[in-house]
Amino acid sequence: MIEKLFTEGVIGPLKIRNRSIRSAAYEGMAPGHMVSDELIDYHRAVAAGGIGMTTVAYASVMQSGLSFPNQLWLRKEAVPGLRKLTDAVHAEGAHASIQIGHCGNMACYRLSGGLPWAPSGGINLYGPTFPRTMHRKDISEVIDHFKLAVGLARESGFDAIEVHAGHGYLISQFLSPYSNHRKDNYGGSFENRTRLMREVMDQVMPAAGNDMAVLVKMNMRDGFKGGMDIEECLEVAKILEKTGVHAIILSGGFVSRAPMYVMRGAMPFRVMSAGVKNPVTRMLMRWFGGVLCKPEPFEEAYFLEDACRFRNALKLPLVYVGGLNSREAIEKTLGKGFDFVAFARALVNDPAFIRKLETGESDCTECNTSNFCVASIYTGSMRCHQHVDHLPEKWKKELEKGRPCRSSCSS
Repeated sequence: MIEKLFTEGVIGPLKIRNRSIRSAAYEGMAPGHMVSDELIDYHRAVAAGGIGMTTVAYASVMQSGLSFPNQLWLRKEAVPGLRKLTDAVHAEGAHASIQIGHCGNMACYRLSGGLPWAPSGGINLYGPTFPRTMHRKDISEVIDHFKLAVGLARESGFDAIEVHAGHGYLISQFLSPYSNHRKDNYGGSFENRTRLMREVMDQVMPAAGNDMAVLVKMNMRDGFKGGMDIEECLEVAKILEKTGVHAIILSGGFVSRAPMYVMRGAMPFRVMSAGVKNPVTRMLMRWFGGVLCKPEPFEEAYFLEDACRFRNALKLPLVYVGGLNSREAIEKTLGKGFDFVAFARALVNDPAFIRKLETGESDCTECNTSNFCVASIYTGSMRCHQHVDHLPEKWKKELEKGRPCRSSCSS
């Protein structure tokens, strides 16, 4: 099955050189919401390292969806920089995708131009933010901007777009009964809660035309009681299949309720809090971060059991993501019938991970899943602690203590 990884794969109109995808893990490399040389260089390195398609992460379709100062905002001004990025990726023989979405109740007041938008208002302790309930005109505006984002992605040279409908961001917030308490036709019943997603896809698919692939990242479970469970999520996937999307990326978790369900392990809060300017927030994060962001046990291919239920129920191409650290786990996953496998932390640790698997230079990543790369986006850009000089001793101790690694290639 490792040979299957290096066979050509198809997603919609794209023929991709192999079956590996760089998952849309937020890079934190877009200061002022614009493309930087650092972002271009990172995706160039991943492409040169053998990936089939690399995905630029977390591009907001409009200002109201911004949550980080270094988050990409997909607008006309960003197109020249994005064109340089896609040209660099294509020069290395890989395809380029961009993830588009809206942060909803996770948006930052200072960046988004006002109170965060959400299906339903209230306090979001994980921001902390105080979102307001979206009006119908807000919903229409979001839908329009998803369509506009596809056109901008094409102009920027992207081969594919990935609609983010998971992880507790805006579309996911509408889908989940935990965050959607609306009384109109966008809330309540399953049909109503899926309405925003369906209306977004009704605009995205025609805008993508015949030359761009469309992928959707969605949850298989929200990861907590009161959220969406696998039965409803399976129905969401069937709706997406009927819309004609070319592939679904199977994930799980909810950033404003069960964030570690997404990536597993523990969050190094001392590292994360170092980038927080407000001293009170920084102190609260260190003291109470472990309560709001509880560790989740890590094991390789931690989503695989749930993902197999989706594989058995659907015919369209499926992308597996979650805890693929070794050749053994990749072989097992591809052997279950998944069309593509996606990687994030392994490529933060080493952008050439795929090439090393192909040449036999390596059988597993050296990433130990300490999640420093996740926490580091609060102090700057995404990076692996193994490649950072002069880490503070307190950070080193926390990273060592929090290591959840349990895999066939234990590090």
